[in-house]
Order: sequence, then C-alpha cells, then structure tokens
Amino acid sequence: MSKRKIIKIDEAKCNGCGLCIPNCPEGAIQIIDKKARLISDLFCDGLGACLGHCPQGAIVIEEREAGKYDERKVMENIIKQGVNVIKAHLVHLKEHNEQGYLKEALVYLNEKKIKNPLEDNSQVGHLHQKGCPGSKIMEFSQKAPKTDKPVFKTESELGNWPVQLMLVPPFAPYFNNADILIAADCVPFAYASFHQDLLKDKVLLVGCPKLDDTGVYLEKISQILKNNKVNSITYCHMEVPCCFGLVDIIQEAIVQSGKEVKFQEVIIGIKGDRLK
Repeated sequence: MSKRKIIKIDEAKCNGCGLCIPNCPEGAIQIIDKKARLISDLFCDGLGACLGHCPQGAIVIEEREAGKYDERKVMENIIKQGVNVIKAHLVHLKEHNEQGYLKEALVYLNEKKIKNPLEDNSQVGHLHQKGCPGSKIMEFSQKAPKTDKPVFKTESELGNWPVQLMLVPPFAPYFNNADILIAADCVPFAYASFHQDLLKDKVLLVGCPKLDDTGVYLEKISQILKNNKVNSITYCHMEVPCCFGLVDIIQEAIVQSGKEVKFQEVIIGIKGDRLK
C-alpha cells in the first residue's frame, strides 16, 4: 500500500440520504446500515465527484494509506450497469484529466468489444451530464388532453403483505409454490398496467438496488428460496443503470439456494413503455 487521496465519510454526519451514490459512477459507495460506506479502496479514484452532493458535508478527501485504485476492476463493475454509467465514468475521468485511467478504461472496453460511448452521439445521455442517469431530472408532457369521461376502476392484484424486501419474513406462507415478482421501487409508478400485466397471480417484493443494502437482498432472497418451493422469479426494473445490479444478485441467490428456479427479466422505460 502507498499513500494516496481517497474519500473519507464522517459516519456521525451522514444521514443515509444516498445523494452521493448517483454521483459515484465507479460504485465505490453503498448505503449499508443506513449510512454511506466506502465499500472498497479499489473503486475510489479520489477525484471527489461525490463531494458536492452531500448535504451534510460528511464526505471529504483525505490522504492515507490505501489500496491502489484499480481501473480494470472498476470497469468490470461498470459495464454491467449499462452504457449510461460507462459514459458517466469516462466523462468523469476526462474532466479530471486522468489520461492514464481513461486509457486503461478504453483498452478494457476494446478488449470486451464494447464501443466507446463518447464517440457515439446516438447513445443515450449528454457528455456533460455527471453521475447516474437514473437521477437526471426530466419532465414528460401528457400524452393526451384531459377529458370529463369517466375513469374505469381496476382491481388490485396485490395478494401479500408486507411487500418491502427488507421487511418480508423468509418463512411467510405465501412463498410456498409461488411465482415471485421482484419490482424496483419506481416500476409501479411508471408502468400503468403493472397490476394486470405483471403482478397478477404473483407474490410481490419491492426494493431499490441503488439505495438499499444489496448484501441484505442476497441473504434474504437466498433464505426465501432455501426455505420454500418457489416456481419462478420475475425481476421487473426500470431502464436506468442503477436498477440492473439486482439481476446478478437474484441469479446468485438462486445458485446459493441449490434449486432450479426459472428467472426472467422485464425492463420498463422511463416513459412507461415495456422494453423487454
């Protein structure tokens, strides 16, 4: 180890709001036990993209003994999250004139046969947008003018409680012989046909892979699968990169359970259309 610049989080000041997380494309910060934590020295480049986004002033840059930042490990983590996160990371390095790290990142993309998104104007996002595209502010116009026509009510398809993944007990009786729907928090608000198209005849679990402790998710899903006969898991999430992290966690939980469980993924666009 050698001395280098790296972030330091003051636990006493941190209130766990999570505003720092979308502004760390490298994925060095997670909310664990309701506090922001630096999960690995290897992922923190010490450039401080997260600093100005902490309302409590809980994050500072210090110089200390730390493991060397590993651009290849960062890229291995980033490419799983999609083109927008790749782009945010490359822009981050470019704006801080980190040519060495940028070169390593581009070499890694080339090895994986992934096109450099900075050279493709058709890719989603803007070159000067920092942080996770999932927190980009957007406003959508109404698709049709409002009318005085009566609104037809639909029945709720929710058949279990609680639904929060952090709260649900793994021994709940409704898990036996169940088809489980795990939905990212934003999905039911974006997808108008959520109840009829996705939730019907399924047990619902809801969570946010960006702000919650994904380690708890892995343990909880594994326990549910080990202690119940689960037929299938459907993971429905938004198209933003931060939602994709739960795919690997669910698949790892299935492996840890030692059982054969059918898995499928459904992706919802930010304007409410079903993409996959």
